[in-house]
Amino acid sequence: MSRDFRRNTFRVLFLLAAAIQIGSGSSLLAVTPPEPPAFAERQKERDDMVRVGFKGFGRTAIGDAAVIRSMERVPRHFFVPEAAKLRAYQDGPLPIGYGQTISQPYVVALMTQALGLKSGMKVLEIGSGSGYQAAVLAEITPHVFTIEIIKPLYEAAKGRLKQLRYDSVKISLGDGYYGWREFAPFDRIIVTCAALHIPPPLFEQLKPGGKMVIPVGGNFETQRLLLVTKDESGGRSSQTLELVRFVPLIRGAPEK
Repeated sequence: MSRDFRRNTFRVLFLLAAAIQIGSGSSLLAVTPPEPPAFAERQKERDDMVRVGFKGFGRTAIGDAAVIRSMERVPRHFFVPEAAKLRAYQDGPLPIGYGQTISQPYVVALMTQALGLKSGMKVLEIGSGSGYQAAVLAEITPHVFTIEIIKPLYEAAKGRLKQLRYDSVKISLGDGYYGWREFAPFDRIIVTCAALHIPPPLFEQLKPGGKMVIPVGGNFETQRLLLVTKDESGGRSSQTLELVRFVPLIRGAPEK
């Protein structure tokens, strides 16, 4: 048997084995589906949003590297109505319908940074809104749980998160005041609407050593953005991060 014949025989056998592996679902080359195009759109605007808007100027600077990466990556224009897309990267809140808003980018970044969120932590969001804050959180940890009480916003946020392949995010239609006991306790909780007080069910569902960021105050007054910490014995302490204006926490049974 010649050397060339042996070499060719070996090559055929190798290709046949590879073909069998591919056919059985254990491909030698993993095929990664292309990323949704929204991530590549308007990248410079996101970079400028972070470069210009997150440096302080008399307010708390955003310096957490994971938060900055997340804000640079998530396509905010994908989470706002068509009429507001041109203003998606301006540092201000935008209406998303039903009397609700998507918070200004700086506030989203400030609240996320205050959580001190790490990969692997479990975080609960109250007030899904457009789904933007949940996407920002999901860039840091896959264990994101979010609740929305307004059904059309819930459905739209669920659809957006699915389109962008944030498949690990769990979203529920319900009254966020009571949290999500099924998946408690949580390492972190973030509330994106103003409550008159810290809801006891949310504090109860926070792990010892956990943190909650929540705006507290009435509808027609300046509210305090609080960082609430639960110590190992279950005690509570809080500090004011900023003075803010958020839409109120809506209570009651959601429309089915």
